[in-house]
Parts: sequence; C-alpha cells; structure tokens
Amino acid sequence: MPGISSLLNIGRGALFASQSAIEVVGNNIANANNPDYRRQEVRLEEGIGIDSVPGQLGSGVKAAEVIRHFDQFIEEEYNFTASNREMWDKLQTYLSDVEGLLNGMEDGGLSEVLSQFWQDWQDLAMRPEDTSTRTALIGRTQNLLHVMGLINGDLDNVQKQMDDYISQDVDRVNEILQQIAELNRQINMHEEAGKNNANEQRDKRAALVRELAEKIDINYIDNGVGNVTITTRAGHTLVDGTTYFGLKFEGPKSIANLTAGSVFTDSIYFEGTSDYEYTIEVVTDGPADGSAGAATFKVSIDGGQTWLKDEDGNVMLFTANDYDNRVRIPGHDIAIWFGDKSNSQSPASSNLSVGDNFTIIPKKGLYWYKNSSTAMNITPQTFSNGAVNERRLVGGSIAGYFNFRDHYVGRYREKFDALAKSLVWEVNRIHSQGAGLTKFSSVTGTYGVTSTVNPLGDFSSGLTFGDKLQAGNFNIYIYDENGQFLPGVSGPLDFDATTSGIQNFDPNVHSLEDVRDAINNTFSGYLTAEIVNNKLVIKDDLSDSTNYKFAFGNDSSGLLAALGINTFFDGSDAGSISLNVQVRNNLNFINAGHVNGDGAVNPGDNQIARSIAELQYSDVSITTTFEGTTTQTIQEYYNSLVSNVGADTEMSEFNFQYNKTLADDLNDRQQAVSGVNMDEEMSNLIKFQHAYEAAAKLISTADRMMQTLLALKP
Repeated sequence: MPGISSLLNIGRGALFASQSAIEVVGNNIANANNPDYRRQEVRLEEGIGIDSVPGQLGSGVKAAEVIRHFDQFIEEEYNFTASNREMWDKLQTYLSDVEGLLNGMEDGGLSEVLSQFWQDWQDLAMRPEDTSTRTALIGRTQNLLHVMGLINGDLDNVQKQMDDYISQDVDRVNEILQQIAELNRQINMHEEAGKNNANEQRDKRAALVRELAEKIDINYIDNGVGNVTITTRAGHTLVDGTTYFGLKFEGPKSIANLTAGSVFTDSIYFEGTSDYEYTIEVVTDGPADGSAGAATFKVSIDGGQTWLKDEDGNVMLFTANDYDNRVRIPGHDIAIWFGDKSNSQSPASSNLSVGDNFTIIPKKGLYWYKNSSTAMNITPQTFSNGAVNERRLVGGSIAGYFNFRDHYVGRYREKFDALAKSLVWEVNRIHSQGAGLTKFSSVTGTYGVTSTVNPLGDFSSGLTFGDKLQAGNFNIYIYDENGQFLPGVSGPLDFDATTSGIQNFDPNVHSLEDVRDAINNTFSGYLTAEIVNNKLVIKDDLSDSTNYKFAFGNDSSGLLAALGINTFFDGSDAGSISLNVQVRNNLNFINAGHVNGDGAVNPGDNQIARSIAELQYSDVSITTTFEGTTTQTIQEYYNSLVSNVGADTEMSEFNFQYNKTLADDLNDRQQAVSGVNMDEEMSNLIKFQHAYEAAAKLISTADRMMQTLLALKP
C-alpha cells in the first residue's frame, strides 16, 4: 500500500539509479581517451505502478541495464574498408621503396653502365687488336654485372623481408583468433539469461576484430551473445563461438587433386624456386615415367585461368617424365617430374588420368587448417588479367605483403631476369660465331643438360636456351700446330654419316650425345668431344703428335650459344649472369672478328664487335609469362620496367588514399555514435548529481514525515 514507507523506497531506488548513472558517466570520462572504449549509458526503467486511491501511483525508478552505444553495421563497413586500406598501404609503402631503388641508381645506374657497355664494343670495333680497349671492355662489363647484381640482390632482400613480416602477422592473427574465442566464452558466461551486458568484453572483442581486419579480410557474423562467427571473405572459418582455426605460413609444397576414379598413387615432385604457383593438369592419360605413350600435361601460373603458350600462341604440352628426364618449364627455374611416393628418384608405377590436377607452390605460402592434417592454400593470387583470386585471401596487411612479394616484385624480377637472359643470349649468339686473337686447344661448354639423350630442343633436356635452338649447323675451323688452316677437314658437323651429304642439326631430334658423336665422327683424328658433368667438352685429339687448334663460325642453329661454347657471358638470369671464365682469364678470347672463307681472321676485322655494338639499337624479342613476348631494345625494356614500377606505385598510392578516406569517414561515424563527448558527459554528471541530491532530499522528507507521525500522542 502507498504510504511513507513507499516514499522511502522510491527515494532509495532513485538514489541507487542516480548513483549507477554517475558511476557510468565517471567511467565514460575516465575512458575518454581510450580508442577501444565505447560510450555506455544506464537505461532507467520506471517501477511497477500500484493501483490506489486517487489513482495508480508509481513505485519509482530502477537502473535496468548498462547499455553500450555501438553501430555494428558501420563497424562491419569499417572493417571491410580497413582491410583494403591496409593492403594498399603496405603496397604503396614498399613499392615506393622499389621505385626509389631503381630511380636512385639512374646516376651511374644500369642505364648508364649498359650504355657504356655498348660503347665499349664500339670502341673495340675501332681498335679490335688493342689490349687496353679489351681490358676496358672487361672492366666495364664487370661493372655492368655488379650493378645488375645489386639490383637483383635488393629485390631479393625485399622479398625475404616480406616473409619476415608475413610470419609476424600470421603469429599475431593466431593470437587474436584465440583471444576472440576466449572473449566469446566470457561473454556467454556474463550474459547468460540476460543478467548482464558484458560491455568490457565486447569492447575488447571489437578492438581485436578491428586489428584482425587490418591483417586479413574477414566476414563478421553475430549470432547473439558470444556466439560470433568470423570467416575470411572466401568463407574459411576463423572463429566459431569458442572455437578457433589457425593459419600457418609454410612451404614449399605440392598438393594433388585427382579426378574421381584416378588410379594414380604416386607423387609429383619439383626442384627450383619461383615467385609463381603452378597448376599442372593432365591432358592425356598414360604412364608418368616418360615411356612410350606417357601422359602429357599443361601448366598454368594463374590457377588454370590461362595456360603457358609457345611463341606461336599454342598451349605447351609436356610429357610426364621421371627424375632423370625431368621437365624444365621454359622461362622458369622449375623442373617437374613424377616418381614413387616414397622415393622421388624412382619412376612412378601408376598411370595418370585426364583431369588429374596438381598444384606446386615452390615458395612459402599461407594455409588455413581445419584440423591438424587438412591444409587449404589461401595464399593471395593474382590472375594474368590483374583480377585477384577471390577464393583466397584478398585483403589486409598480409595480402599486401604477399601481393608485393609475388605479384609485383615477382613480376619485376621476372622482367629483370628476362632482360638479363636476353642480353646473355643476344651477345652470346653473335660472339659464339666470332674469333679472337687466339685459337682454342680446348673449350668447355658453360650450359649443361639434365638428360644427355633427350632432344636438346625438348623441355626434358634441361638445356637453359633449348627453346632458342633451330635446325641448322655451325662450322669448326681446324689449324695445325703452326697455325696453318686445314680446309679439307674444316667445315660443318655431319649428324648422319650414313647418309650422303651434310646432315644438319635438328633440335627436335638430336641430343647432346648426338652433338658429341657428330663432332667425333666429322673431325676424327683432329678433335675429340666428350660429355663431362652433362656439359660438352671439345679438345685436340691426342691420338697423334700434332697439336691442333680450332675456331668456330657460321652458326645457324644457335648450338654454340646454347651450349656455352665460344661465348662472352655465362648464366641465364640477373642472379647468375657472369663473364665466361675463358674470356675473363684471357683477353685474347674476346671475339672482335670472324673466320673468313680462307680460314683466317684478318687484322682489323671488327665484324663481331660491330654487330654486338649494334645491339644497342636493335629490337630483340623478350618473353615473360604475364606480358608475353615484346619486341624492343634491351635499353627500352629496362626503361619500361622502371616505368611499370612508377605506375604501380602511383596506382597503389591512389587506392590507399581512397580507402583511407572511406575508413576515416566510417570511423568518424562510429565515434559519433560510440565516442565519449566530454561536454555531454559533464552535463550528464551535473544532471545525475542533482537527481542524486533530490533523491536524498526525498528520503529526508519521508523521514521527517515518519518522525511527525511517531511524535503524535493519543
């Protein structure tokens, strides 16, 4: 029943409600500078009305709950944008470093030393027998190789640095996932049956989700209370309530995805490293040991969106071979073979089926583990058309690091390697057909094979420049110990002594052993050829007392350059390019002239030096996987690489600023909802302080009324 005691209860409730409100305001003020804190407010609720005379009377107020001001929709939009912002932020930061690396070397950098290299050949053409000119050429070539090595080393270092950053971020992601799962458990415990709002735990969880979104792209699904599910945008579950699933940064590795009914029980193997990921798809079924009727496969570096093609635009098909005949992918430092499941060098005994699919990841990648034995590759991947693989990681700093390492620096390094390979080939192609001031008594090829019996033009031969070979021949010129030319025994190689006439080299038929045999048969008694460490060695035949010398020329096949015979450069990419050791040790083996029809190198002959110098202005074909084959000068190709880096940097800076602006706006909108406004809090503090004082006054008044009643005497 209403009465004085009811007034006391109303006053007490009001006192407690005002006290709770003041405590919440105080907490807001205390956390005003805490970026992870969300403004809280006491929700006041009217007490139960009591029917009475003259009408229903209220029973006061109570603090129903402490609510947290937070807009989940805005937060999800912010996290989405923050993932994109962080990815572009990492890209623009490190692309700027690469741009500075290349631009910072313009003075005395590659463009300058490359120009000087061509000039040195021009100088040699003017003074072909001058020792000082030859010395200057060697010295400045070493300078060119040094600069190329510095650029290649710097690009390699920034890629390795990305591995360190990725590893650190993956470790932090796993910590965050574990902490979110634990907070979900705590929220469930505190909010059970709706008794409390776990605002502190929710603030911590929201802050962790923000940090997680900055590292990887996520979807956030709130099922109520602590039953939150977090996945990648591609759908890989990271947190499901109180359970979390970790990520691992590991590799290299290969993954098999066999067709239904496939009988293949062996394994695919590879050697080498690459910035790309390779998809192998079986096109025709059969054995995987290189035997007759062996299976064939095609290769993709963008997840099967496109397939590697030859210069004519046809999809390349490779034979499934064993270890001894492993297939080297053109333009890539990767060799592939099939073998026994327990022994990589033993042939596979089971057959491949059409549609059998394998993924080779010759680098460290990112994997999502559903359990300890089930790994799914979620390494960010960019297709040849520039689109990203949306079934993988696509956002956050980790994606930025991966994209920078693989797609951007990976492409730059491929272009730089292609430039180096083109420089090596074009110079060697000309140099190998010339002659220096000294004849050879022996020469060892600098390029070897993995199989001495497979055709040199086949991918399984392992010859670095095997794809450059053409049907044709080359001449070997023989001289006696007095330097007298022997025209009767000099000339081209005969690759079939049983057939009349000279039979030329065919890259689709003849192996390194065939080249050896052709030299031995054609120049028997004068020269002997042998294969040492899978490389061709040609030397004087010691069967008699005459010390024969020899020289080379007129190579229409490319064999000399491809085998590294009579060449200027060694190596095949920016990391391996070097001077041929024979040239480096003896200036006389620098070829400025050529052997004429009389078997002589005329004094002042500068044909070879002049042809190499003219390469500066000659268009050459340079091939990369993503850009295909382009035709331009070597100098122009390097300039286009520098321009590519600049364009990529500018594009990444634009995307970063765009996403940063969006994220900042969304953060401001969230702060408008959940941020602490000190003016508002001070106003609320005064309001609740007065309410507290009024409630105390009400209790004091009720007490006086009670004392008055007790003082009445009958």
